[in-house]
Amino acid sequence: MLARRLSNYKTFHFLAGSLLHLKCISPSEGHLRKLSLLVVLVLPFLIPGAVHAQQFDVAFGVGTLTAPSASSASGDHSPVSLTGGAYPVFSADLLLRKQFGVGGELAWRGSQNLYAGFQPYRPHFYDFNGIYAPKLGKHAAAEMMAGIGWESLRFYTGTTSCGAISCTDFVSSNHFMGHIGGGFRYYFHGHFFVRPEAHLYMIHNNQEFSSPYATRFGVSLGYTFAPGF
Repeated sequence: MLARRLSNYKTFHFLAGSLLHLKCISPSEGHLRKLSLLVVLVLPFLIPGAVHAQQFDVAFGVGTLTAPSASSASGDHSPVSLTGGAYPVFSADLLLRKQFGVGGELAWRGSQNLYAGFQPYRPHFYDFNGIYAPKLGKHAAAEMMAGIGWESLRFYTGTTSCGAISCTDFVSSNHFMGHIGGGFRYYFHGHFFVRPEAHLYMIHNNQEFSSPYATRFGVSLGYTFAPGF
């Protein structure tokens, strides 16, 4: 009983401190987030032959997240797990040469969850990657990717605050992360494909949760824009 109370106190104390400082993103993480976005937007135009890319793919899907349990937390990590929930995901990639290219993904929890049982929140994951997608015959292709991104945790306050451009009812805590993933495309009708997939997030300073690691499993439905696939 005493251990449980201490655990709850630790979680409450950590959350209270986090809510006071959520808007203060460390300069390194803020700069890395902006840099990752800039790289994805500019890189395709800097690579020779990008205008004559092999193909462009877009997909939308859904999956779920698994992570170490709350009881496995150690050190500065809070005893809260990221496991569970349905995660819609949007992805796109541009293959530039010999099945190599660049891509990006956005995955977010579809419904709010309760942090430590009382604070509404929702995670978002953004990642930008180098990708290799070799063909496996006429109706199939593999996907292998690795890159960087960030986790954005939105804690909902119940009150709305407005700035010069927009109004929000949450404060965010953002963390730089590494990402690796893979999938298998099956073209079931023309350029339409279905893709089971798996992704590993390696999140820096993810102290709000029990571990720096989280894995997303899911399936997406997509379309390939390419001449004569």
